[in-house]
Amino acid sequence: MSSHNAVRPAWMERPRPLTKAAKGVAVAVVLALVLIPFLVIVSTSLASNREVVAHGGWVLWPTEPTLRAYRTVLSGGIVTEALGVSVVLTAAGTLFSLACTTFLAYALARPGVFGGKPVLLLILFTFLFPPGMIPAFLLVKGMGMMDTYAALVAPVLINVFNLIVLRGFFQGIPEELYEAARLDGANDWQILWRVVLPLSKAALAVVSLFYAVSYWNAWFHASIYLESDHWPLSQVLRTYVIGGSQIADTGLSEAGQVSAPQTTQMAVLVIATVPILLVYPFLQKYFTKGVLTGAIKS
Repeated sequence: MSSHNAVRPAWMERPRPLTKAAKGVAVAVVLALVLIPFLVIVSTSLASNREVVAHGGWVLWPTEPTLRAYRTVLSGGIVTEALGVSVVLTAAGTLFSLACTTFLAYALARPGVFGGKPVLLLILFTFLFPPGMIPAFLLVKGMGMMDTYAALVAPVLINVFNLIVLRGFFQGIPEELYEAARLDGANDWQILWRVVLPLSKAALAVVSLFYAVSYWNAWFHASIYLESDHWPLSQVLRTYVIGGSQIADTGLSEAGQVSAPQTTQMAVLVIATVPILLVYPFLQKYFTKGVLTGAIKS
């Protein structure tokens, strides 16, 4: 029997029109469930007070768009300060975490490192059996880091999942490249900077995104370790939007009118969401490659 007459497996057959239509409907429903709430949030933040009151607090499409709510929350009050805290905390935390994770992953990826196996098993043990909240709180308090931003970075400096992804990616680099660098007289630091890191842009981009999102959204540790006048934006968002509290010191708009509570809350939510949405498209092309390569190899 010729090869073109052979029966193809079911998974290789072309999908039927009905199947394609069902998939299209499913994708459309998922997109609607994601985009419509986001559209409502953005529209409400841009709506006027009159529209918000007329529509019962939510606006799907503003007929009189205004930036009053954004000028209100960014007029030098608590949201502005929290935004600055989150930007600095995310940038510094991501940089320190990425550096420490890279160094440790490189050390654990190389064969023959003294104590590498026990250290890796110890790290995996902490991943399977993480410490509780009370031991973590006592550790932070005992180290004198209460009400400092170090309390938001030091306890979560290295994420085990990110470490495993980078380690697997480093192990996937051909051993011949390491040997060639050794023959050229390069030491471990030079191999890391000149060989490993340039070949690991995909994995580094993914790990950076993971760390950045984690630090940007870190409200739980902030609520435990920081005072209210040092809160990052995520904690302000939770307190004043999810918790339903009012933002008392955001100021007035240029017309002397305070924005409606719904528009102010939605403006804070948009400000807290948009930065990550703007960063992700630049790293998306590395996302699948970095995660799959590191995870499969490890």
